[in-house]
Amino acid sequence: KRGQHCVIVHNDNHNTFDHVVDCLMNVCGHGYLQSVQCATITHMSSKCAVYTDSYDECILVQRELQSLDITVSIEKC
Repeated sequence: KRGQHCVIVHNDNHNTFDHVVDCLMNVCGHGYLQSVQCATITHMSSKCAVYTDSYDECILVQRELQSLDITVSIEKC
């Protein structure tokens, strides 16, 4: 294994809180409460790890979130 990677959502000035919550539920499979917690952490701390898996899986999640205008990156966990 190449190790685990994380998809990181970054705070921005153009997405609404509700949009981020909806995207995390739909793309990452989070429940409502987990999505709200991640969106809150992102808002307060500028970023939050929202998904952890292999690099290849993280790329797929990153692309899908980017297509929904969410600012994301991938980091090794």
